[in-house]
Amino acid sequence: MHTYTIKKDENCDLQLLNEQGEPVSALEILNVHPEARVYAFDGQMGAGKTTFIKQLCEQMGSTDVVNSPTFAIVNVYDVDRPYRGEVYHFDCYRLKDIREAMDFGAEEYLYSGNYCLIEWPEIIEPLLPDSTVYIKITPQANGDRLLIVQ
Repeated sequence: MHTYTIKKDENCDLQLLNEQGEPVSALEILNVHPEARVYAFDGQMGAGKTTFIKQLCEQMGSTDVVNSPTFAIVNVYDVDRPYRGEVYHFDCYRLKDIREAMDFGAEEYLYSGNYCLIEWPEIIEPLLPDSTVYIKITPQANGDRLLIVQ
């Protein structure tokens, strides 16, 4: 398990700090689990899941507009080296049951070998690979976010 803190700097940009308080790239999350391709983000509404995913995709080299796929369920972003390919960004909040996920082909995305970043993963948890990395984002009283990678 790895713990990070997300702080906003004076320009309201996000800064990820490791356990020693040193700034690290959001890519650190991927580097800790180099073989993993599926990341499940847990956190209450407004915790910062989409904001963190946006920063992560930008650092992966995507120039696409990254926003919550709440109504589309899945957004696809192109990324650059060394992550060349596509990133699939899921928002499962509006899914009623696992059958809906199977109907849109969730398993094809999850087992494609591309990165999958999933918000509200609970409903599709039975479909997730065993190698899924779980990330919990918890707002703190001072406005920071605690990010725990398991």
